[in-house]
Amino acid sequence: MPVRTIATLAIAVLLGLIVVFMINGFLNTSHNAQIAQAPSGPGSPVVVAALPIARGATITPDMLKLAKFPAGATPLGSFSAISALTGGKDAQRVAMRDLAPDEPVLATRISAPGARLNLAGELTPGMQAVAVRMTDALGVGGFVVPGERVDVLMTRTSGGEASSSVAATQVIAENVRVLGIDQVDDDENTKATVVHTVTIEVTPRQAQLVTLAQNVGTVSFSLRHVEDSQPQLQKATFLRGLGAENVPKPRPVKVPHVAIVPVTTIRVTRVTDTTVYQLNGR
Repeated sequence: MPVRTIATLAIAVLLGLIVVFMINGFLNTSHNAQIAQAPSGPGSPVVVAALPIARGATITPDMLKLAKFPAGATPLGSFSAISALTGGKDAQRVAMRDLAPDEPVLATRISAPGARLNLAGELTPGMQAVAVRMTDALGVGGFVVPGERVDVLMTRTSGGEASSSVAATQVIAENVRVLGIDQVDDDENTKATVVHTVTIEVTPRQAQLVTLAQNVGTVSFSLRHVEDSQPQLQKATFLRGLGAENVPKPRPVKVPHVAIVPVTTIRVTRVTDTTVYQLNGR
């Protein structure tokens, strides 16, 4: 093949590669511009998922887009710029829940900047996590799932003998959030299972009470309605609260019968020997 033909072919290949790179760059620039710019029209920009985002995935720009929401109707905890979620390595965020396409990306559904997907990252500032040993019955039949709210109850009996003991159930923590069931903290899983450990979010004081309660009594949960945040009016219930007929009556004490018998004593002395005779009154 002549040298001129080889040179011409090489130049053509080089020009073709340059054109391909230019086209790819243009397409990427256009795609990024579409993501970064909000749709035209009235309203406020809100960052939403551009595609399904799995729980645990690191948030990247190609997963997000901007959508217009009516002014004053933007979701609480939403973001108005994609750059707020996709900064440098130390600002990377992780999806803490599955996100569907077009679903607003809220602060409660992603981790803090640079945080890993772990239990500590899900804790509310100032709160602590404590594990409670649980059975199927005590865990509301296994229907308690992460994200729900429960009241923590302790039942114990104080005193010695059954006739003098006092049984009571008291509320030791109210309206606390369930963080995890056994080793699972995914609140998308609503399947009822037999649980062995339930992790709840409590204050430092409540953490002490719950830990102590597990050693002196039986701890159980009372599931709250999703909209119920009212404090408990009755903090404790004693056995007498079930009704007078259910309160055990003191057992009668049997006193042995003692018969009083008069006794007569006679002493007989013969020289130096004395003999004592006792005669009863029968």
